[in-house]
Amino acid sequence: QVQLTESGGGSVESGGSLRLQCTASVWTYSRHCMAWFRQAPGQEREGVACIDADASPMYADSVKGRFTISQDDRKTTVYLQMNMLKPNDTAVYYCAWSITNYCALSPSRFPHWGKGQQVTVSP
Repeated sequence: QVQLTESGGGSVESGGSLRLQCTASVWTYSRHCMAWFRQAPGQEREGVACIDADASPMYADSVKGRFTISQDDRKTTVYLQMNMLKPNDTAVYYCAWSITNYCALSPSRFPHWGKGQQVTVSP
């Protein structure tokens, strides 16, 4: 069973920054996808960003230019740098992991999930 350990959530004012981190309890895989999703109260879980083993990132349109996803050299830790945060970025942010050749922002593609980190952005 893959365990995902997240950290870095918190509360900031609009325009501020936060950095989320997620470490997977796995050996390095040549093909995998690590992703961040978020879920606001009363809303469906939505994809934010993902990155594959070749470090190719993918972003939701709502965060392009503000958020940056990256991973460490072992490809077992993923980061989400969130800048210019807005109140509608407020949500619980979840890390997800999958063995796959194709990285996509679809929750159904990920069998392994972290417990989530609350991110709150005040006006």
